[in-house]
Amino acid sequence: MSVKAVVLDYGQVISLAQDYSKMEEIARRIERDCEEFKTALWALRGEYDRGTISERDYFKQVLSRLNVSLDDDSIDELVMLDSMSWKNVNPKTVSLMEELKAAGYLVGILSNMPKNFLTWAQKNLPVFSVPHASVFSCDVHLIKPEKAIYEKMLNDLNVRADETVFFDDKIENIKGASALGIIAVLWEDPECAKQKLLSLGVDL
Repeated sequence: MSVKAVVLDYGQVISLAQDYSKMEEIARRIERDCEEFKTALWALRGEYDRGTISERDYFKQVLSRLNVSLDDDSIDELVMLDSMSWKNVNPKTVSLMEELKAAGYLVGILSNMPKNFLTWAQKNLPVFSVPHASVFSCDVHLIKPEKAIYEKMLNDLNVRADETVFFDDKIENIKGASALGIIAVLWEDPECAKQKLLSLGVDL
């Protein structure tokens, strides 16, 4: 079966690596070690990305785990710092997506992403207008590596699993996609991704 669709994660695939300086700024404001803060942040991230809790409630839970209490205005500032740590897009990945689309392949984004960042990104980042279909965890209340979120993307693109290549930077998400028969590839960089696509018979 030939490749018809290429789907990419957003964080650290379409985007550059998270801006660590923003995490350091949050840690400084709450007077906690940065790695300690990040551990708490990611431990509770699932339901935030799923869209079942608000950004304020999410950060209140994170801060509670760290024994920190802040007013709502201060929490809103932390939310903004966290969101903006993901705003820098990798132009080489965007070029690859545009090249695939121009060559006649279906392009998708499949990402665990909270609603507040998605709303900002869709208004401010042109790459979000490139895909033929996009599935975001906060919209469908599913998160990778749950089976149903991959099935949603395949359905929206109207392709079979074995016609679809999926790139993600997290091995658990690659395993989740592979379990459905998707050609799932752990992300390294845009150049490696292009070489992999060429090896799969993608005509670029």
